[in-house]
Amino acid sequence: MSEPIRLAKRVAAMVPCSRREAEQYIEGGWVRVDGNVVEEPQSRVTDEQRVELDPGAAAANLEPVTLLLHKPAGMSDDEARHLLSPATRAPDDGSGVRSVKRHFAHLNVLLPLPPQASGLAVFSQDGRILRKLTEDALAIEQELIAQVTGTIVAGGLVRLAHGLVYEGRALPPIKVSWQNETRLRFALKGIPPWLVEWMCAQVGLRLTGLKRIRIGRLPLAGLPEGRWRYLRAGERF
Repeated sequence: MSEPIRLAKRVAAMVPCSRREAEQYIEGGWVRVDGNVVEEPQSRVTDEQRVELDPGAAAANLEPVTLLLHKPAGMSDDEARHLLSPATRAPDDGSGVRSVKRHFAHLNVLLPLPPQASGLAVFSQDGRILRKLTEDALAIEQELIAQVTGTIVAGGLVRLAHGLVYEGRALPPIKVSWQNETRLRFALKGIPPWLVEWMCAQVGLRLTGLKRIRIGRLPLAGLPEGRWRYLRAGERF
C-alpha cells in the first residue's frame, strides 16, 4: 500500500488542475472522499479511497460571510455563537449560499446584545461589515422592544426620548413610544442595547424583557428564534 498523500494533491492530479484550484474545490465543499464531503485540503487519502468531485463544482476563493441570528434570551453572544451550524440554518434562507465549514470560523460579534436580550445578532468575517458596524455604529439606528413593569413617572416618556444623563454624558435623543400597556418601542442611535435597562429604571420602570427587531435597514422579520441566515447580496445595514 502506498503512503497517504494530501487530498489537494490527489484532486489536482484527478481533475487535472493547479494545487491552489484543488484547494479551492475542497474548501468549497465540492470534494467527497468515500462519499463524505471533506473540506480540509491537508487531509490525507490513500489510493484505495474513492475521491470524487461533485457536479457543478467551481474553483473559486471563498468570500467572507455575515450571519444573522435570532438570538434567544438568556445567553451571551459568545454562547449564541454555538448555535451557528448548518443544522440551525433557517429553512427559508434565500441567499443561495452553500454552507461550508469555513463560514463558521473567525466570526466577529458586532453590536452585541446583553445576555438577557433576544433578537437580531450579527456575526461576520467581512471586513466591510466590521468597519460599517464599528466605525459607523453611532449613526446606525437599532430598534428594540422593551417589556416593562411598574408605573412610569410624570413626563417619563419625554425624559427617555431626550434628557437622560449617563455618567455625566447627555444621551443622544431617541424615538420611544408605547406599543401597549407593558411594551415600549425604542429606536436609538449611539446608545448600546444594554443601557436600555438603566434608562427604564430612571423613569420608574423595570425591564423584564428586551428584543432587538431591527439594525439599520435590516429587520429581524420572520427569522425563527435560534435560527440564522446569510446576509444576502444587496442587503445593507
